[in-house]
Amino acid sequence: MRIVIKVGTSLIAPSGQIDANLLRGLVDQFDLNRNEYLIVTSGAIAAGMSGLGLRRRPRNVEGMQACAAVGQSQLMHTYERLFFGKKVVAQLLLSSDDFTSPVRYRNLQNALAELLSLGVVPIVNENDSVSVRELVGAFGDNDELSALLATAVKAHWLLLLTDVDGFYMPNGRKKPKLVRVVRKLTPALEAQCNGKNALGRGGMISKLRAAKLASEGGVHVAIVNGRHPHSIKLALERKIGTYFPPREN
Repeated sequence: MRIVIKVGTSLIAPSGQIDANLLRGLVDQFDLNRNEYLIVTSGAIAAGMSGLGLRRRPRNVEGMQACAAVGQSQLMHTYERLFFGKKVVAQLLLSSDDFTSPVRYRNLQNALAELLSLGVVPIVNENDSVSVRELVGAFGDNDELSALLATAVKAHWLLLLTDVDGFYMPNGRKKPKLVRVVRKLTPALEAQCNGKNALGRGGMISKLRAAKLASEGGVHVAIVNGRHPHSIKLALERKIGTYFPPREN
């Protein structure tokens, strides 16, 4: 089974520093003997802020580019250590052009197919250090990127890991209700989303749209709390999170 795991900034670097213990817990859940994994990782800018001694996220593009360049190397170093002795990892920094240009898209698919055939775990992120469009939100904290990637590699599953249990709907005066299954994303559902993380660029609305994109491409999708100690296994069993079944064309 081929699985794309998207890890958001709220998990990787909640306070501006990489949470290696959380990432180790996620990697330990991988069944590397049975499944193929691709990781879409956020957190480069947040990690770079820590490396540069910045307390606040830069507001100018140049500052974000610098943070991304510093933080990306820290991210890859972390993943290399976590997979040491288990799997070889590869870094791919992508931009929206890689999915809109037919030639580049085909090259991307060929490269990913070769890496997976060699047993490599691709670590994918936006090319924030040079691609300005990504910095201003082209991929929504990598949510859309993960959906496009899952479709490109014909993944069976896309797991959008975040710091909440899934998609919640207002429930009058009672506590918001967790939606367990979303078969069709409607404007009414989108209207229930608001807010985003101070360090990230996503929010629930970008996750819903990514889930819609991937499910329409034939991928099973789940929005899951990545802090759960068995988040990956239980998500694949549809026991936690919000599930989006693939749409049949």
